[in-house]
Amino acid sequence: MRGISRRALVLLCGLAAGSAVAPASAAVESTDPIKLTLHDWTGQFITTRIMGGVLSAMGYNIEYVQADYLAQFAGLEPGDLHVAMEIWQTTGADALAASLATGRTVDLGETGMVAKEEWWYPLYMKEKCPGLPDWQALAKCAEAFSTPETAPKGRYLGGPVTWGGYDEERVEALGLDFEVVHAGTDAALFAELESAYQRKAPWLGWIYTPHWAPIKYEGEWVEFPNYEPACYEDPKWGSNPDATHDCGKPFGWIKKVAWAGGEQKWPCAYQAIRNFRIDNATMGGLIAKVDLEGQPVESVVQEWLDANRAVWEPWTKCS
Repeated sequence: MRGISRRALVLLCGLAAGSAVAPASAAVESTDPIKLTLHDWTGQFITTRIMGGVLSAMGYNIEYVQADYLAQFAGLEPGDLHVAMEIWQTTGADALAASLATGRTVDLGETGMVAKEEWWYPLYMKEKCPGLPDWQALAKCAEAFSTPETAPKGRYLGGPVTWGGYDEERVEALGLDFEVVHAGTDAALFAELESAYQRKAPWLGWIYTPHWAPIKYEGEWVEFPNYEPACYEDPKWGSNPDATHDCGKPFGWIKKVAWAGGEQKWPCAYQAIRNFRIDNATMGGLIAKVDLEGQPVESVVQEWLDANRAVWEPWTKCS
């Protein structure tokens, strides 16, 4: 899941109904603004801005609202916020299920992207920790991943605390001699990886895809026991009979979710959002343009919309 430049953040949060393509002249069901949530990672800004551009082209008024990834459900359920474009099965499945159970939000389907978020290390660390990628190797060579602040414990750099992920629970359940440290932002996470990689310094952290990092850097994900729902719910599951979370993170879908009341208020907009699809390779390339080439999110999205009208125009067909 997830850095965004201050410049890009200003561009996105400051824009309300500015359309990325020429707006359609057809009347819409309501001129009230559809509020799309923004979080704190580049891919989600791109996904949301693409959808906002398409909805603007259909004639809808759009607003972008900064919201915490998991806490946003408190705004979606009463209709203060309307659409979230990326809920990851890896970290958001429980929150999504709980919200859908209220009947106040609706699942608008998968985005087409497949999420993977897991502990990852640069390949050069394998020499210092034989046995990787098997997670049990970490129990024998935690000190190889230590820093002066954590020694003799290993250091694991997790994402911002708002992402969830249960890393502290995993460390405790599997008996790993590691200290979990959370990056303040997505950008800080990858800046630290870049620095460590150039110096071949010890590094173990949260890497996700779709993203450019697993392509740019040579490394591997740690292989934990495969996730099953029971791992997070039943202590008897897995190697530790006294604790949950003794497994890896789940892999899977990235979904769109929305305020249930919008089905009646903006039915054609909701149908377009349901139709939205993009794949990992396309998203990874767009993220790289922002994070590696320094292009503004708005420009990257505009370019994609201009070049891919044949892709997104079918999303707008309303039956």
